[in-house]
Amino acid sequence: MGTQPVEHGTAATAAAAAGTTSTDEDAEKMSDSAGIARWGRFAAGAARTVPAYRRFLAERGVDASALQPSDLSGLPAMDKPGYINAFPLAERCRDGDPRTVQMVSMSSGSSGTPTVWPRRLDDEENAATPFRRVLAGTFGADRRHTLAVVCFPLGSWVGGLYTLQCLQHLARTGLILTVAAPGNDVTAVLRAVRSLAPLAEQTVLLGYPPFLKDVVDAGRAAGVPWERYGMHLVFAGEVFSETWRDTVCERAGIVSPETATAGLYGTADAGVLAYETPASIRLRRAVSATAGAAPAVFGSERLPSLMEYDPALRHFDSVDGELFLTTDGVVPLVRYTLGDTGGAASREALAERCARAAVPVPPAAPGAAAPHVWLFGRPLFALSMYGANIFPETIAAGLERDGCYPYLTGKFVMEIQDGERPRLRVTAEVAPGHSPAEVRTEGTSDSLLAALREQNSEYAHYVPAELQPPLVRLRSHGDPEYFPVGVKHRYTRTG
Repeated sequence: MGTQPVEHGTAATAAAAAGTTSTDEDAEKMSDSAGIARWGRFAAGAARTVPAYRRFLAERGVDASALQPSDLSGLPAMDKPGYINAFPLAERCRDGDPRTVQMVSMSSGSSGTPTVWPRRLDDEENAATPFRRVLAGTFGADRRHTLAVVCFPLGSWVGGLYTLQCLQHLARTGLILTVAAPGNDVTAVLRAVRSLAPLAEQTVLLGYPPFLKDVVDAGRAAGVPWERYGMHLVFAGEVFSETWRDTVCERAGIVSPETATAGLYGTADAGVLAYETPASIRLRRAVSATAGAAPAVFGSERLPSLMEYDPALRHFDSVDGELFLTTDGVVPLVRYTLGDTGGAASREALAERCARAAVPVPPAAPGAAAPHVWLFGRPLFALSMYGANIFPETIAAGLERDGCYPYLTGKFVMEIQDGERPRLRVTAEVAPGHSPAEVRTEGTSDSLLAALREQNSEYAHYVPAELQPPLVRLRSHGDPEYFPVGVKHRYTRTG
């Protein structure tokens, strides 16, 4: 357990905890056991130097001074309510020193109370690693002049400015990038593309999947010649199907989805964590095309996102389908739950699962492969639409302020209605003694929209205005499809 405190403000802080440097070669060569030992030493160092983490462990009966590297998987899990919200920001920094916080991002999910996510300015250098591997390693932006268009919302939300800063760092350190940041405004995006794409060899749009689809479709309608611009797409924020990927690629003039698209796993809590590669996309597509393979490979009928990650910068483990993240930053995180469900495994272990499920495993790139993480999102707690997390508590607040509420039980199901442009749909249960036909809901959508805009800044700013009003419908009490009697009610439905 005896390691020196991790050095502040370097791109290799986690690796320094283990006495190594953070390089691609290190990441590729590091075995699972070596990775656990490395991050175990990191956790022991955090227990000594981070006041909040020391208290967190003590409150749970863990002696921070006795931690061993092998103890990592048995350490209590952090989460937002029990750690982020429970301890002051300064105490979550090393040595209780808030001067290490150089920048913040903000989020406000269901409560409307902003959550501060602190960062160092050099965090973007670490976060730039996934972007570099996608833009240079897959798209060739180290050899070809590339227009990169940031289509995430701009402001204090993490997506837009974080992506912009990473791209600026990459442009300063070798990639041939022209960066534009019109944000999530379709007209502004198309204006930037029309003006700048003819000057570059290829164009990359970076944004939330449904928004990028809106951009592609709007461009087609407006006569934008996508096929001339060497289009590439980088997605983040939502799980999508391979059929959806193919459809968007066809409309954008992309002939090779595996080499011209990539998804990123990013969170406000910890930045960009993982990234799709051509190999991970081909493997996911192989599982999708093999009947009955998904449960054997991923433990669910649903097809998750499948991505690679750098084990020198972070560590994933999972218990009963819940993902835990260990990573360095201005606020070190040890077995932090992001609220996502999924799993993690080495490429070799994943290939073995595929072989048992009769999935033809596509050949990987030369050299040792990085480990993989897969995620289904957080279906029990929230929906995601245009990158905005939608929580049941906000919908409940909207229903409670509407005039029809006395005729409802308070139970509802929220879901995303699929289609060319997704919409939030809320199905509410009518109280006993009433029928759906007699309950007037003319103002219910407005009530829900008001609550969403007031309590969820992401929804107000990420979702296009014309798609924000929820669709509302009623079902009878005890409806067997949505409100079966005698079972625990679930407020969220996906798939």
